[in-house]
Amino acid sequence: MSLLKLFKKKGDLQGRGILVFENTSEVIRGERVLQDAGWKIRVMGPPPEIRTGCDLIIEFPLMEELNILRSLQGAGIEPLQVVPVNSPLLQPVDIFQTKDFGQHLMVRAANMKLTVDKTTHTVVNISGGGCPDVPYLAQEMVGKLLDEAPSPREIGHTLCGYALQLAYEEMTRRC
Repeated sequence: MSLLKLFKKKGDLQGRGILVFENTSEVIRGERVLQDAGWKIRVMGPPPEIRTGCDLIIEFPLMEELNILRSLQGAGIEPLQVVPVNSPLLQPVDIFQTKDFGQHLMVRAANMKLTVDKTTHTVVNISGGGCPDVPYLAQEMVGKLLDEAPSPREIGHTLCGYALQLAYEEMTRRC
């Protein structure tokens, strides 16, 4: 099967664009602004061709580029690049990976991993990242039921906390 056919099966390449920002803080701010405005967007990993380090990008409907840029500019956020996804090589990378260990389910978002007991929905492990608040996040969440654990967004203040929030939301959808 050709690479193009494989990507077309995974999702339509046309009609989507990606917003590239200077740093992940701007991605997080941009995500909040665009979601609050009702735009259908996704935070993803950047394609290898434009990756510069610990990056995230925002995927958006290309037809809405001007309106989305106006929303961002109104909030004082300026992307470095706006790139149409018109090639399999520019396809954003899904930041989620899921692994089923039998009794436990692990969701990885970027470099953060959240593991839950599938029967009790108890958080059994948090690992990954390198940010200073990861031990605190683990201390506050491990041993608690998923729906009783504090949201990482409420108690974390770094990129790792943000990534753990994404894993937490994905785990909540799956459990």
